[in-house]
Amino acid sequence: MNLIINFVIQSTFIMSEKDYLKEISEIKNIMNKSSRFISLSGLSGVLAGIYALIGAFIARSVIRSNNLNDYSKNSVDPNIIELKLIGVAVGIALISILTAIILTQKKAKKDGVKMWDSTTKRLLFNFLIPLATGGVFCIILLNQGFYGFVAPATLIFYGLALFSASKYTFGNVKYLGIAEIILGLIAMNYIGYGLYFWAIGFGLLHIIYGTLMYFKHDK
Repeated sequence: MNLIINFVIQSTFIMSEKDYLKEISEIKNIMNKSSRFISLSGLSGVLAGIYALIGAFIARSVIRSNNLNDYSKNSVDPNIIELKLIGVAVGIALISILTAIILTQKKAKKDGVKMWDSTTKRLLFNFLIPLATGGVFCIILLNQGFYGFVAPATLIFYGLALFSASKYTFGNVKYLGIAEIILGLIAMNYIGYGLYFWAIGFGLLHIIYGTLMYFKHDK
């Protein structure tokens, strides 16, 4: 009889422990959902990378059409090259942002969560401050004629923006940010090849990261 009672008590304790752990896991998931924006679309990252590679190809064509082998030199006429390259970069950025909004909105609806809430606001705030700072810094570089430092600077500040915003979304975003920062610092030592580093950072890294995120969170 005692053996039966002990067995029942132990079984109850084991079941209670399992239920307790399950409840803790559910509470943790709820807290993560309330404090992190988890509806980022991995597919949008892949498409952003493809757009960036297309933009790099267009920019390279612009450079070649103006007979400029090295656009980092101060002798480059900004009236010929600067506005065209800025136009390409802005165009690619706008298309990427629009794609990200559409796909993220679709994923948020599928997940049954709000796309725009306090967490999203904190995410954007932490992302845009470093990004806006980098944008102003790059404009200053262009005005001063330091064209070769623009591509590395965009990678570095973009990486800082990702790292800053990562605490409000998937934690893996910070690794993409670190990779962008490192790539930008390396590019600082190879002035004149910034376009290639730009294509790697905004193109290939986005495609790789977006693919991993898609199969991990979107499928």
